[in-house]
Amino acid sequence: MSASKPGVRPVVPHFSSGPCAKRPGWNLTALTDAALGRSHRAKLGRAKLKRAIDLTREVLEIPADYRIGIVPASDTGAVEMALWSLLGPRPVTMLAWESFGEGWVTDVEKQLGLKDVTVLRAPYGELPDLGAVDFSTDVVFTWNGTTSGVRVPNGDWIAADRKGLTICDATSAAFAQRLAWDKLDVATFSWQKALGGEAAHGMLVLSPRAVERLETYKPPWPLPKIFRLTKGGRLNEGIFAGETINTPSMLCVEDYLDALGWAKSIGGLAATIARSDANAAALAAWVKVTPWVEHLARVPAERSNTSVCLKVVDPAVTRLPLEAQGAFAKSLAGLLEKEGVAYDIAYYRDAPPGLRIWCGATVETSDIEALTPWLDWAFAETKAALAKAA
Repeated sequence: MSASKPGVRPVVPHFSSGPCAKRPGWNLTALTDAALGRSHRAKLGRAKLKRAIDLTREVLEIPADYRIGIVPASDTGAVEMALWSLLGPRPVTMLAWESFGEGWVTDVEKQLGLKDVTVLRAPYGELPDLGAVDFSTDVVFTWNGTTSGVRVPNGDWIAADRKGLTICDATSAAFAQRLAWDKLDVATFSWQKALGGEAAHGMLVLSPRAVERLETYKPPWPLPKIFRLTKGGRLNEGIFAGETINTPSMLCVEDYLDALGWAKSIGGLAATIARSDANAAALAAWVKVTPWVEHLARVPAERSNTSVCLKVVDPAVTRLPLEAQGAFAKSLAGLLEKEGVAYDIAYYRDAPPGLRIWCGATVETSDIEALTPWLDWAFAETKAALAKAA
């Protein structure tokens, strides 16, 4: 006999880890002031792009001497710009503990073809040995492992007197975790993960040390136009004043401005971190009393407060072949989507089978609390179907 469906549904069932839920109360009227049908190089367009940069600095509390640019191709484009423009003069240390970190390893080893590369890996659910990092090298890492739910706990492990640069993919961490700007020479993130903005645009944040590298080192490989951060051997300052390399969507810019305005209105970074922490805590409280599920991240201090990854530990599922475990997780997530309760919460394709639930600042804690009984219901339904098919 099927269990009864819970009586309360999340008001907003958007728990995808990217693109993420829009900010509370969002609707299309938030975009009515968009500079549509106008050049992004016109006075109005430039002013909006510059406003997006300035608000990003204010909300994220980025130091005044750091450059902030809007760049093409989301967080991926921003990371690629950094790797192709900055790496080469020093040995490189890569940290990888989930799929996106592994992607940057592939880029550096196989695409750039750098030879003096050290890769420090850890399996899903764990961090590499951060104490083993040699900071005389350039270091590339993700702050928050979006597909594993494992984050670095802070920036204390990064040497203040480092000789190399630190290049940090900070998407899924920005606006939800306090980034150690004094320890980061490059940081990148995307609008669609950070605050539920629209896709295709990335943010590139450069420290003075990164700027110095750009102005004193010329990569031996050709750089496509959309990767070029210098002009005549000097930093192209226009990129960091709203003069984008290619044409941005002013509709997306307006949406990002709306999201930033909301973040500022609720109290800025402290408030967005607090909201993310509250959401993750509500989900963790349910995990603690639920025997069929556990966090993929083993160490509590290393658990993400945004892309929370869970694994099914019920013996009826864990004894299945890995492919069948994946099918179980997808069936569970599909059942919730069919009910209109939770969208897009199955695990990332390269990650261990399970669920991935976004707990970032644009999600309401009441919706996380409403979701958890539905997770129990969907698990019971999916397990019953499994037993029936056996």
